[in-house]
Amino acid sequence: MTTRTIRARDRPVFGVDVHSGDVRGDSPSYALVILDPVDEDDPDAPDADGPMARVTRDVVSFRKLCRLIDDREPLYVATDNAYELAADKGELVNFLRSLPDGTRLVQVTGAERPEPLSRVASRHGIPYGKEPMKEAEAAARLAAANVGHEVTAFTDETTVKVSRGRSTGKGGWSQDRYTRRIHGNVRKRTRQVQSKLKEANLDFERDVTEKYGGYANATFTVEARPEDIPVSNSRAGDVRVEVERERRDGIEYEPLVQRRDRVIVGIDPGTTTAAAVVGLDGTVHALYSSRTGDTAEVTEWIVEQGRPIIVAADVEPMPETVEKFRRSFDAAGWRPTTDLPVDEKLHRTREASYDNDHERDALAAALYAYDDHEDQFERIAAKTPPRLDREAVIAGVVAGGASVEAVVDDLSEDDGSGGGSGDGDADEADPTEPERTEEEETIRRLRERVDRLESHAESLEEDLEERDDRIAELEGELEEAKREERIEARSRRAVSRLERETDRLERERDEAQERVADLERKVETLKELWRLDHSNFGDVAEGRGLVSVKVVEQFTLDALDAADEAYGLVAGDVVFLRDASGAGRRTAERLAETEPRAVIRGEGNLSDVADAVLFERGVPVVPADAVPVREVDELAVASEEDLAAAVEEWEEEAEQRRRDQKAERIDRIISEHRAGRTLPETEE
Repeated sequence: MTTRTIRARDRPVFGVDVHSGDVRGDSPSYALVILDPVDEDDPDAPDADGPMARVTRDVVSFRKLCRLIDDREPLYVATDNAYELAADKGELVNFLRSLPDGTRLVQVTGAERPEPLSRVASRHGIPYGKEPMKEAEAAARLAAANVGHEVTAFTDETTVKVSRGRSTGKGGWSQDRYTRRIHGNVRKRTRQVQSKLKEANLDFERDVTEKYGGYANATFTVEARPEDIPVSNSRAGDVRVEVERERRDGIEYEPLVQRRDRVIVGIDPGTTTAAAVVGLDGTVHALYSSRTGDTAEVTEWIVEQGRPIIVAADVEPMPETVEKFRRSFDAAGWRPTTDLPVDEKLHRTREASYDNDHERDALAAALYAYDDHEDQFERIAAKTPPRLDREAVIAGVVAGGASVEAVVDDLSEDDGSGGGSGDGDADEADPTEPERTEEEETIRRLRERVDRLESHAESLEEDLEERDDRIAELEGELEEAKREERIEARSRRAVSRLERETDRLERERDEAQERVADLERKVETLKELWRLDHSNFGDVAEGRGLVSVKVVEQFTLDALDAADEAYGLVAGDVVFLRDASGAGRRTAERLAETEPRAVIRGEGNLSDVADAVLFERGVPVVPADAVPVREVDELAVASEEDLAAAVEEWEEEAEQRRRDQKAERIDRIISEHRAGRTLPETEE
């Protein structure tokens, strides 16, 4: 597996290396590299050929490192030596105890006898440098690829203890009731914990200490890690719950990934993704299909089944999704010369059971890939010495592209057997070859080794050129990212400046609004005081050629009462009827009773009845056009000169109207008199 498997994770991986100082000295600093997983659905996620994680680099103190571990809860904290984080075994145990549930300390260089980090990184194709930051990044990427051993001081058993959270006290009148309540609450909480453990299908043993009224304490020994237990440390009232893993006798190292068999994987991508796993002997191991599973979920499932050396598809060309899986496992690819027909797939998978057509297609691809390589597997097995892992040799030849002899020699060297055994096998394979002297045999062996090393050197040079190209490409991307970061930083500074200016203006606006509200309250208070001091409105117009006017919104009884209540209607007032229409006799009489000096008529016409009542009472009614009214809130004034002229004009019209009425009455009397004299003559 490669670092691409970090896509299958949903938590970050930390890589740590001592940057300066000594863990046994004062305040060592650490180079920290954080690999955050990439979501493939994220539109900003890199493509399959780019980095598989977002990388964060920093130099931190031990205290800050511990805070970051608590905050981020990484999957792994990786280092090339666990004792770079602790001075001795006791401190290492305390550090392991402080890790969040689900976070593991990983030593990527091996167990008790670690290898050099450079050798481990080179073996797994991970970039390496001697600087602390590069070593930290190499450790993180190795752990992300499941390389290394978990450093643990605890077993997979966890103790959950429920006990009293308070002392039962020294005695008193309510001692028995108090003790009974505490023990009853402990028993209640114990039953709740037991119920949660059963719901989680966890194996456990319970040990209870019964006391008066319930339990004094209860201890559950659970076959699970703390992160798998639905109970956490807590203390509430009378009860305390403590969760703690069981200690081992010492520090142990457990490999992150156990050895798995080499397998052939067939994949059918699409809306429903299907995968099939077949062993190197053609045996069908497992089938998988899902409509909701993403690449990470499929990758995790395949990793659980084995180590793929061939990834196969049933169509030509190989779909890009299948190609991504092949690259992620560094496996060989297989595809047919033409798309496999349905009838051939049905025939090849007739002896297997599958749930849908997608699983059938994936299984057919895997089985056809096995058929195509079966003879090669047999030839490789025939050339593999009994002491070596046959599947490892097949993987090196098929997936690695090396010769059988090269893989055998490499594995022999790794096993510490040297090349001599390989030469013995060669002699047995060709007994007719003349016997060589020891020097000739040594020369032949050395020449073969030189050839292998030259071939390996050429391969390394090609890899180096590819990496140089990749480094140049990444440097270009880094410069572009730095440029974008500078632009973004300037944008952030501009936004921050504008936000500060906005906050300042908003504060000034709020202060201005508060001042306006305060001034409005003062104006209202002054108006009220003015009305109390000038209840007749007369003083406001005195000596200025103005006359105060009292406004009535509508010529109705309610409006007259409202105006009278607000500022009083007294004799001699000038009343402005904003709407003069709609009044009857009673309303007109109510206004006339106040004996106004004049009535200014606004919109609407007076009714005949109201006009007659006001005329009879001698109340002048003048139009607003003749006497313009100027209003400020409840205050209104009009020109004394305009009012006098309008009243004089009204009086002239009223005099003419009275003469006309008098003449009309005389005419009516004369008419009635004549009608009275004529009536008796008619009767005679």
